[in-house]
Amino acid sequence: MLTLQYVPHHEFVQLSMDEKINKILRAVRDGKILLIEGRLNPLEESELIKKTMEVITKDFKGVEIASIDYEPFNKSLFDKLKKDLGNFLLKRRPGITIVGPATIVKEIRKDPSKIELLTMEKKKKK
Repeated sequence: MLTLQYVPHHEFVQLSMDEKINKILRAVRDGKILLIEGRLNPLEESELIKKTMEVITKDFKGVEIASIDYEPFNKSLFDKLKKDLGNFLLKRRPGITIVGPATIVKEIRKDPSKIELLTMEKKKKK
């Protein structure tokens, strides 16, 4: 069974970087695909990859990760500055991040306006 877990911004923003990464790894190691409101910053992404490499086993092959920003591209400069200031004050990183186990997530395709997540069927043990 495929399990998607949504993590809202307010639940994630107050966590430290280590707490975020541990929360992500716990869920992904349990076979869940996380839909995180907001994007991880580059340091958080690199730390997630680093910690993932440390815990790879025969059963846990790693993670697949992708982020997308859903901001419209045709905003005026004033609207963009206003939105950026609001995001800074609220500690928001607009967009969505998807993280899933490499054994389930076959491929993540993204373009500026959407993400496609292709999954593999889990092989049944005989």
